[in-house]
Amino acid sequence: MLEMDYSPLLLSLKVAAISTFFVFLAGVFIAYLLAKRDFFGKSILEALFLLPLVLPPTVVGFGLLILFGKKGWIGSWLVEWFDFQIVFTWIGAVIASIVVSFPLMYQSAAAAFESLDERLSNAARTMGASEWRVFWSVVFPLAWPGLLAGLVLSFARGLGEFGATLMLAGYIPGKTDTIPMAIYFAVESGQMEKATFWVVIIIVFGFSLILWVNWWSKRNIRRFTRS
Repeated sequence: MLEMDYSPLLLSLKVAAISTFFVFLAGVFIAYLLAKRDFFGKSILEALFLLPLVLPPTVVGFGLLILFGKKGWIGSWLVEWFDFQIVFTWIGAVIASIVVSFPLMYQSAAAAFESLDERLSNAARTMGASEWRVFWSVVFPLAWPGLLAGLVLSFARGLGEFGATLMLAGYIPGKTDTIPMAIYFAVESGQMEKATFWVVIIIVFGFSLILWVNWWSKRNIRRFTRS
């Protein structure tokens, strides 16, 4: 009987949840700020936001090492002033997950905001509503289905992140061993039963999240068409 250490599951959920929280806030804020605004360089800026989608994860991880390594631009400052390093810590895994999952959240949020009818927001403004109230009472509720899709996809992406996490956080059992790490190093050591267990777990998680999003979206589309 295989004895399992469930720390990779707990760490993966922790990393994915924390990274998704920051990705959701940043993605919604930036997408709303840029939605329906045209300015010189916007396409370049959006291309930079989406770049982690097309880059190999190891390239993303290398870039993060340049920033957060002991001799990196940010990492050296953290070590010098706070005696704290991000490399080989679970915080490194969180940062890697934020970077690779942000494009999914931004894309979903941008599409949701750009598809909204601006006349609804303008109507609220003419009635004296502040921009803050317009966002929370009009824009956010109408954009919520798209934002939720981005939220779930970002969580799933953070849960399955491997390449950039390996580069920045490394593999330290009990400390930085997320599920993808546990799978890779279990295969490397010939522990196929252990690797299979974690593969099944992450497939079930990913499939359940996507299935739920599809069900929720179709349910709300039906509700919208009936009303």
